[in-house]
Amino acid sequence: MKRILGIDYGEVRVGLAITDGLGITAQGMDTLVINGDNNLFISSISNIIKEYDVAEVVIGYPKNMNGTLSKKTEEIDNLIPKIANLGVIVHKVDERLTTVSSYRTMRELGISQKKKNKIADKLSAIYILEGFLNRTDYLK
Repeated sequence: MKRILGIDYGEVRVGLAITDGLGITAQGMDTLVINGDNNLFISSISNIIKEYDVAEVVIGYPKNMNGTLSKKTEEIDNLIPKIANLGVIVHKVDERLTTVSSYRTMRELGISQKKKNKIADKLSAIYILEGFLNRTDYLK
């Protein structure tokens, strides 16, 4: 079965998560460090798509809390066609509060601040992908 890749895009770091072979659960992957290099981002995503046989990509869509679009949503809108050109279906998922949820989870688990910075993006990507997998209109 083809997999689904979840992305929590950031200019410096990109959190990633991928479904298991059955498409049931989301597992975190190593965070990409792109430092503003979108060419590096696209080439890295292309490699992941090939290596893991990815058919769909779910990318966090960072709306403002009042639902309006931000400068970052425009950046995501510009990246989506480039990702789609890699031969995958791309879904946008509202990512409001995923980072807050990630930090809350890590605080409850007693994870140190130093470690939080290393895993926050990965955990946010997991939340984005799990949110997509749990949608009633997506259920298989």
